[in-house]
Amino acid sequence: MAIDESRTFLPVRIAVLTVSDSRTLDDDRSGDTLVQRLTDAGHVLAARAIVADNVSLIEGQLRQWIDDQTVDVVLSTGGTGVTGRDTTPEAFHAVYDKEIPGFGELFRWLSYAHIGTSTIQSRATAGVANGTYLFALPGSTGACKDAWDGILVSQLDSRFRPCNFVELMPRLKES
Repeated sequence: MAIDESRTFLPVRIAVLTVSDSRTLDDDRSGDTLVQRLTDAGHVLAARAIVADNVSLIEGQLRQWIDDQTVDVVLSTGGTGVTGRDTTPEAFHAVYDKEIPGFGELFRWLSYAHIGTSTIQSRATAGVANGTYLFALPGSTGACKDAWDGILVSQLDSRFRPCNFVELMPRLKES
């Protein structure tokens, strides 16, 4: 598992969605963490938004970006817990063509090293919709760092071997 320097890096266009009833762009630390990491890695911030913890609003924003040909990937932060207001996974599942169950499993495994059994409260999820990758992360900056540093930085790098999500992008809409 390594970066193959003989291959060309292909920047990915990533939208960042923060799901919160209380955050604004001025105090959205988790969203800022994702933006910083994706741009530091050489990717492009395609869009950024904050929506309230509401299935219809989350799903609406997802559908807008799924239909936007300038967005390759959506990273969301927030709303993945188990409380009544945590509805991000429900919105994501409503738009998936295919789920990527290994993402949530691997995220919780990585998170366990930092927060122990509390990771069981996370409903982090991922999938594909209309050729767009969707990743729903918990709302803490630590969780965003775990997901990016432990999974996404390599899977969204076209040079990563033995395989990565980027090399599959041209085939996501195949029938």
